[in-house]
Amino acid sequence: MASRSTKIWLGIFFALFIAFLYGPMLTIFVLSFQGPQGGLTFPMNGFSTHWFQTLWEGMGVVDIGRAFRRSIALGLVVMVITVVLGLMAGLAFRKPFKGSGALFYITVASLIVPSIVVSLGVALQFRLMDEALKAFGQKHEIEWIVQEFTTTMGLFSSGMGAQLTWTLPFGLLIMFAVFNRFDPSYEEAARDLGAGPWATFREAVLPIIAPSLVGVALFGFTLSYDELARSSQAIGGLNTLPLELRGLTTTVTDPSIYALGTLTTAVSFVVIAISLLVAWLIRRRRLGHGSDAGKGLV
Repeated sequence: MASRSTKIWLGIFFALFIAFLYGPMLTIFVLSFQGPQGGLTFPMNGFSTHWFQTLWEGMGVVDIGRAFRRSIALGLVVMVITVVLGLMAGLAFRKPFKGSGALFYITVASLIVPSIVVSLGVALQFRLMDEALKAFGQKHEIEWIVQEFTTTMGLFSSGMGAQLTWTLPFGLLIMFAVFNRFDPSYEEAARDLGAGPWATFREAVLPIIAPSLVGVALFGFTLSYDELARSSQAIGGLNTLPLELRGLTTTVTDPSIYALGTLTTAVSFVVIAISLLVAWLIRRRRLGHGSDAGKGLV
């Protein structure tokens, strides 16, 4: 066993690691509550919520409110798609099929490809689509394409596609881990009792994997909400909150940038808390159904 001094040094090392990990976040949180004359460094000059009010008024540079709403909307859409496709892929890969290995490696490969390369590739693909559509419109003299069409790139087209290259592999890997540990005897029991394929999935599979789906949803939303590099070239004309935040780091010279960091961090913690609450409710409901079933057998 480790000696007492070794444990103390390991404890000190762990405490320093925690301070290194969360220190910047706590520093931003503290500095965001400076007074009107506060700056970007310590010591603090007063204590107030002045910079949050400045942030709410738009800071005179960008519309933070709209960027925030765009990030939330895109994050929710990416979350739903990640959960649905991750679940479907997990079910599909339970049995081997032709090309399953190649499909898996192609999907996971996007995790190791540099994010900026993915962003540039998605942007180039949509620009080629724009050129093809414009050529088609000119050839067939389609007025709205010739006169009004600009680009197919946008928040819920190229931007969403770029972010899905990041969220889907995580969802797929989570579902692989879930179904590798899933006991098929539950499905067999449901089928023996006369349940069809959909009833088997709804009554025997879904309640068991529901907490994992909450985890996939959390991954999908938070990765989308925080995504910067893959969205930088493919988002179109409307920026998400991380892109606006990157621009503000070079233009804003007051603690309002810290107030924005505090709010975005708070949103992340709220999402995590909601996800944990949902997972806890699912688990409680499942245990409650199990106890009711046990009483029925008695």
